[in-house]
Amino acid sequence: MIKTYSEMIALTTYEERFRYLKLGGTVGEETFGCHRYLNQIFYKSPEWQRVRDIVIIRDSGCDLGCPDREIRGQKVLIHHIEPITLADIQNRSEKLLDPENLITVTKRTHDAIHYGDESILMATMPIERTPNDTCPWRR
Repeated sequence: MIKTYSEMIALTTYEERFRYLKLGGTVGEETFGCHRYLNQIFYKSPEWQRVRDIVIIRDSGCDLGCPDREIRGQKVLIHHIEPITLADIQNRSEKLLDPENLITVTKRTHDAIHYGDESILMATMPIERTPNDTCPWRR
């Protein structure tokens, strides 16, 4: 099954979107190995920088495009929904720059998507606030 931005964005919650994107890889699993320099060259290219900006604007700078999860004080990453390979970079595959294959994420969300550890997401869940919750003597 090929996953797309259009399918993912139809899901309403962060959790549903995360589960849709989850890859379940292993920490330390080799991706580009000694060819990692090739993907680093790609990520510095003007074409990537342009599409990256387009995706961030489209997603309003929000984690997984969820309006209640604006990314502030953290680095904004762009995640390839269908992971890219060395062959994709060498052959300049369409999926490298296709906005249907890209979503705005935080590093924590990106790592959880790749390594399947939902527990690290709990630290990023918005805190539910109540009146006077920062003034314990007023409770």
